[in-house]
Amino acid sequence: MPSIHVDRVGEMTVVECEGRFVRSDEAFRLRDVVTSQDDAHIIVLDLTEMRAIGGGGIGVLVFLQRWCRDHDIRFKLFNPSRSVQERLENTNAMSEFNIASLDEMMALLGQADRRYALAS
Repeated sequence: MPSIHVDRVGEMTVVECEGRFVRSDEAFRLRDVVTSQDDAHIIVLDLTEMRAIGGGGIGVLVFLQRWCRDHDIRFKLFNPSRSVQERLENTNAMSEFNIASLDEMMALLGQADRRYALAS
């Protein structure tokens, strides 16, 4: 059973996805979780533990990219597993996404944490 965990650091939301997202209901759950973060300035999907993604899941990722753009939210994928990255490449969806490096993620977390600390 796939799981989704949300961490909020200041104006950044990190959505951790774990398991196999191959059925439509799993993809729709991910869509609903991400679109509920409409007050975030940055949304990062951590795909480290996502073991597989189906066509519906890829469609949801493309939808989320566009939804974030329409809501002036930066959308990034982080550390897609090898199987997920291959699936994205095989469907020519890789060019749609901004994949954050580890260094970029550390910088984003540092910025979000500093802003959050200043606001408190």
